Amino acid sequence: MAILLLTRPVQSASRTKAEVERLCPGARVVVSPVIEIVPVDPGGLPVPAGLILTSENGAEAAGRLGLPAGLRAWCVGDQTAEAARAEGFDAVSAGGNAEMLLTLILSDGGGGSLLHLRGEHARGDIAPRLRAAGRQAWDAVVYRQEARPLSEEARAILGGTEPVVLPLYSPRSAAVLAVQGPFTAPLRVVAISAAVLAAAEPLAAAESSLSGRPDGDAMLAAICSRMTD
Repeated sequence: MAILLLTRPVQSASRTKAEVERLCPGARVVVSPVIEIVPVDPGGLPVPAGLILTSENGAEAAGRLGLPAGLRAWCVGDQTAEAARAEGFDAVSAGGNAEMLLTLILSDGGGGSLLHLRGEHARGDIAPRLRAAGRQAWDAVVYRQEARPLSEEARAILGGTEPVVLPLYSPRSAAVLAVQGPFTAPLRVVAISAAVLAAAEPLAAAESSLSGRPDGDAMLAAICSRMTD
């Protein structure tokens, strides 16, 4: 069985580790986050009619910033929606990616201003595209994704000869990893989106593939499949 290296922020990586160990008994899972989520205070924010959330970190920030419970929260996927509900918001999931989220918001007949709570590094230009479509929307940076070095254990397996399954959930993580290479281990990259797959090209993986859908369940299935190939 291939080694699994999880480089997501620690909270997400710990959850994925537990799920993989449940589904693949005996798996060797190494956690070495290359991104740390650091909260940012955006200053006073006017209360919008609704929120746009493209990560669990944005959902948690909405609660931290004291935005009113019960606000409609347009969420990129199911896990983000779950995090938003835990903070008391009326969450709706687009089921996957930024394009699906934009379609969902624009299909809604309601009006009012929308606030996208995002990280310093973000893709999709959601608020500008909504404004171009005639909606009131703006964004606020509420966390930074700071780069962190790989652990000694992670460097050891990446410098070895055993296959390493490397799931990637963001272009930012792929870019941070790439500058810490090159690596000698045969990498089996599993990317959540085409944008992430493109960002992972400098890693020169032995195998690269997309998950079946841009969500956590599909990534988990793909990870377990690559570990046992």
